[in-house]
Amino acid sequence: MTMTTSTTLPRRVSYRFSWVGMIGFTIILFWAMIALLAPHIIPYPVGEIIDEDYFGPMSSKLLLGSDYLGRDMFSRIIMGARYTVGISLAAVCLACFSGAALGMAAAVIGGWFDTLLSRLLDALNSIPSKLSGLVVAAAVGSSLPVLILMLAVIYTPGAYRFARSLAVNVNTMDYITVARTRGEGIPYVVFSEILPNITGPLLADFGIRFVFVVLLLSGLSFLGLGVQPPYADWGALVHENIGGLPFGAPAVIVPSLAIASLTISVNLLIDNLPKKIRDRST
Repeated sequence: MTMTTSTTLPRRVSYRFSWVGMIGFTIILFWAMIALLAPHIIPYPVGEIIDEDYFGPMSSKLLLGSDYLGRDMFSRIIMGARYTVGISLAAVCLACFSGAALGMAAAVIGGWFDTLLSRLLDALNSIPSKLSGLVVAAAVGSSLPVLILMLAVIYTPGAYRFARSLAVNVNTMDYITVARTRGEGIPYVVFSEILPNITGPLLADFGIRFVFVVLLLSGLSFLGLGVQPPYADWGALVHENIGGLPFGAPAVIVPSLAIASLTISVNLLIDNLPKKIRDRST
């Protein structure tokens, strides 16, 4: 007599990225490492004039040629990554953290707090981001703390609206009612019940806002209102060397490609996040 037993294996959800997501992640990791190690890997000081000619070609001495003053573009792009990635990351962390915290609190508290905060941030969100950046930079200057705070304030309302819309839906669930019945306070409901269930969408929103911040920062620097000399991010490098565009100079092409590679890679990573991260209900 033969006995057959069947075993039901639990469903497994992989955290593995697709190959497209891995490419995006690899490029992001590359620029992150460059930003961290920039002062230790640049071959020349960023302000030192190396070439007697301007917009010099690529060579063994100058890997990416020279800029409009004869400075080493390789060193300037490496250091530019430090400002582009560092400022953008600091600003988007401030914006998403404050926006998510306020959004979840508004959804849970409701009432006049939700109404007043939503109307205030809606009014702030109605001002175009580039216009806000131009006005603030022209009024109070473009120091690094001002840039970080300005970019964070500009993108906090959008992060707030997104987090609030997610939290409002979760706040109606039965387990939230049970938590309140047990007598749990607002901090517990927000951070232990709501936040774990909206982490995936918040991570995707974080990546999208990082791209927006990079593009806005680069745009302000291109207009001369971003990172100021002697420092330079990638947008400022394009602005400085725009005169070399008719000659096809690497000094203007390579910083543009660096901005494109970073922003496209973040989008690729977001679009190919593992299902376990994107959908926490699995």
